[in-house]
Amino acid sequence: MSRRYDHARVQEYWQQAWEREGVFECPAEADDPTYVLGMFPYTSGSLHMGHIRNYAITDAYARYRRMAGDDVLHPMGWDAFGLPAENAAYERNTDPESWTRTCIDQMKDDLREMGFGYDWSREITTCDPEYYQWNQWLFTQFYDEGLVDYGAATVNWCPDCETVLADAQVETPPETDEGETIAGTGHSHTHGGVCWRCGTGVEQRDLDQWFFAITDYAEELYHGLDDLEGWPDGVRDSQRNWIGRQEGARVAFSIDHDDHDTVEAFTTRLDTVYGATYLALSPGHDLARALAEADEAVAEYVESVATTDDTGMSGVETDLTATHPYTGEELPVYVAAYVLDDVGTGAVMGVPAHNEQDHAFADEHDLPVQRAVEPVDGSGTDLPHAPYTGDGMLTGSGEYDGLASSAARERLCEHEAAESAVTYRLRDWLISRQRYWGTPIPIVHCDDCGHVPVPEEDLPVELPDYVQTTGNPLDAAEEWKQTTCPDCGADAVRETDTMDTFVDSSWYFLRYLSPHFEDAPFDQQTADEWLPVDVYVGGEEHAVLHLLYIRFFARALSDIGLLDREEPVERLINQGTVLHSGEKMSKSKGNDIAPHEYGAETTRLFVLSAAHPSQDFEWTVKDVSTAYDFQQTLYRLVTEYTDRTETRTESTDHDAYLEREIDRTIAAVTEEYDRFRFHRVIGEIQRFARLLGRYAGYDRPYQFAYGRGLRVLARLVAPIAPFLAEEMWQLLDEDGLVAESRWPEPLRDVDNYRIERQVVRRTLDDVREITEVVDIDEPNEIELVVAADWKYRAYEIARESDPDDAIVGEIMADEDIKQHGDAAAEFADRLADRGAGLEPIIDGERELNTLQQAAWLFEDEFACDVVVRRADPDDDLAAKARPNKPAIHIS
Repeated sequence: MSRRYDHARVQEYWQQAWEREGVFECPAEADDPTYVLGMFPYTSGSLHMGHIRNYAITDAYARYRRMAGDDVLHPMGWDAFGLPAENAAYERNTDPESWTRTCIDQMKDDLREMGFGYDWSREITTCDPEYYQWNQWLFTQFYDEGLVDYGAATVNWCPDCETVLADAQVETPPETDEGETIAGTGHSHTHGGVCWRCGTGVEQRDLDQWFFAITDYAEELYHGLDDLEGWPDGVRDSQRNWIGRQEGARVAFSIDHDDHDTVEAFTTRLDTVYGATYLALSPGHDLARALAEADEAVAEYVESVATTDDTGMSGVETDLTATHPYTGEELPVYVAAYVLDDVGTGAVMGVPAHNEQDHAFADEHDLPVQRAVEPVDGSGTDLPHAPYTGDGMLTGSGEYDGLASSAARERLCEHEAAESAVTYRLRDWLISRQRYWGTPIPIVHCDDCGHVPVPEEDLPVELPDYVQTTGNPLDAAEEWKQTTCPDCGADAVRETDTMDTFVDSSWYFLRYLSPHFEDAPFDQQTADEWLPVDVYVGGEEHAVLHLLYIRFFARALSDIGLLDREEPVERLINQGTVLHSGEKMSKSKGNDIAPHEYGAETTRLFVLSAAHPSQDFEWTVKDVSTAYDFQQTLYRLVTEYTDRTETRTESTDHDAYLEREIDRTIAAVTEEYDRFRFHRVIGEIQRFARLLGRYAGYDRPYQFAYGRGLRVLARLVAPIAPFLAEEMWQLLDEDGLVAESRWPEPLRDVDNYRIERQVVRRTLDDVREITEVVDIDEPNEIELVVAADWKYRAYEIARESDPDDAIVGEIMADEDIKQHGDAAAEFADRLADRGAGLEPIIDGERELNTLQQAAWLFEDEFACDVVVRRADPDDDLAAKARPNKPAIHIS
């Protein structure tokens, strides 16, 4: 038998054993399985280290919960549509499907080689017609429910990819510190952004597009975040910011224009309305567009800012004036790029005295600054040189003078020109893409009937054969495009846009529940029983796009009666980034490490041990080597035990310590698995392995305790290093697979395991410090004296007391304590001084037993006799001994 562990030698055997036994298949009859899900990968060609970290987390947790007795659903599938596959196919002179299928085969092999345990019977691939027909079916259901819109819109256009981008797919250029990407999930003006896929500068175009009406759910999506207690605060904050809910008021300004008689401006600071000195429109505002048709200066400005990265505080004055509804004054009307189409109403009442941007614009265009609010405390302002943006007391506001800002906002809203309003930055989700490799939108355009959804019996509308072309390949597929109208039978044409691939991933977690269901996208009864997803793991970069969309889909499906859940995910884990040489590991940077380069389990152990799942960490060869050595340590412990012929069958105190530490380790590791702190799991296992090695070297092992310790060790490491654990389990002559074994349980109560460990650790530290300070190289004896019982009673009285109470009096009121006289009073004073800083302790009997069992650790380290005893009332050491802090005497 080899004494070196080599996972490559055994991994195929154990993979086949797991598959043969159906270890990872979730039974269909499970009442409510633990649903563990990693965000499924885009089929890019091979796994990268980010994938490995994500899937190592879900696999470890799924294996742990399965061993703990849960039915576990842990599926895998493929996010297979998308422009990158189309581009890759173009570069390789092949078709997107062939490229995608090749990538899937490679990535599936990678996942198996890493030892990840998935229920492959539930595998889904989004480019399969069997999957995307349900994208189309859901589209038609949403269409019938009024959740689909079609219309002309100004959209973000990538000239390189030749497709529309949602605002969230427009990124700030990496070479700039700041960029203005306007919030929303649909159409709007975006300045200075680049395509998230290729980095090309984004343009603005007007096109007819399809939208999902996600704005119908803005209020629900916003307030629903409060209930997602299992989600990181950062993700919830990102979604709140993206939805951009604002409470305020709409104020109507009268104007004189043929097509518009009023302009509504939204403000959150109605108390400053008397400070308005101009009205500004966004370049995309309907009135601005109308003015551009007749005013050459406005037209030139609107066109210029659409293609300019840095518009600053530019603007153009129009020929219009607006009537201030509260004062009757005539205000100039500007078109200004700093006013955003998708914030509020796209119109701003300019209040330079009380808004930073308005003040900057007024400076640039020499507009008046008129104070309307002043500080209540009389501290003054720096007006007109700088705006005062806080609340205060109204001034220069006519009949409202003297009101506090909050009260003024209510009173001013009673005016006929104002009304309370809530606005959102969220915009409808633009799903149209002018590319081939995606789900065809199931609409037929008929000259007589208009837009007609494809009937359910005619779904799926499958993609035609791929032909390389510029522009939209489906638009060039003439034979495929020509069809008949489902309503009237006349000649018609198919919609040639495909769906945003985020549609595919917005409900895929539902398809895993019933992947072969033929009557609907998913079996509703199963979904209602098995959802929400218990744990969802993926990168924080999906905080807005994907995670907002799955929440929208769940609520929309609930409203149309297809689902009885409004929130799809209970607990969300964002894994951090793997860094190399200080930068994110990636192929494009040339600093990537192939996941298999160091071996599957070495990589798994390292990525889980390096940091908390949510933290970034640096890939270093030294740390990877440590993970490899750890595997060899565990394997060697087992092989040396199975080769050993001499063991004991009678128990001593140090065997009791091992048995107790086994229980303590089980409790600690279980708690860390539950909390997803795998780095601490591995730390606990490493400490336990060192203890087992030390124990085996101290004396002939007690067969029951040591054998149990090794079997526990194999099960504790099984979720993280599954091939290694199976080898250890087999060498220990255990039946079956460790992956199907029961999670170990403590034999005795371990509620206070942390305190017991702390007593031993702290006492060892104290002995080491004494020997160093006094310079004792070879002590003859170490004496550990545990405090008298009455001190524990006094300690607990002090812990349970209110810090404001007379703690000394409460302690000395106890007759058993009081009889110890001055010693009791002195100890009570010391406890009172510590007040609320008293930590939990174990009682004196438990402390004595713990230290007696741990005495061998002191003997082994210091090579001397060790005595552990209770304090004697006449003993000089009695006064020094405190609860969980024994007195120490070294001779």
